[in-house]
Amino acid sequence: MGSGQRADACPFCRLEPARVLDENELAVAIGDAFPVSPGHTLVMPRRHVADFFELNTAEVTAVMELLFRLQCRLAEERRPAGFNVGVNAGRAAGQTVMHAHVHVIPRYAGDVADPTGGVRGVLPGTGYYAGGA
Repeated sequence: MGSGQRADACPFCRLEPARVLDENELAVAIGDAFPVSPGHTLVMPRRHVADFFELNTAEVTAVMELLFRLQCRLAEERRPAGFNVGVNAGRAAGQTVMHAHVHVIPRYAGDVADPTGGVRGVLPGTGYYAGGA
């Protein structure tokens, strides 16, 4: 898909140290600047690459390591009832910052009237199903 955005213009390549919640050699986690729920966090590779599917194996491992650490931290600190984890890969999928990142979104009982289908609801009217996967 290509980056579509230069690293020197990328907000995720120019992070203020105070925004960093956790990090490792290849990845970093920050609070989302426009959170959809309390504790909404982004985990991203340090390397400027637009598409999650362009990450190498070491970067995927580093991102997942932070994702699991942040999930444990958020579960303890915020006590959500569940989580959504998602990646927007490409503009058609809703990606607005062209630096690969994973959303970790704590979910709270009653935060929506009917959470059935979870991430299946990204296409309006398609999220409901009567069971299955």
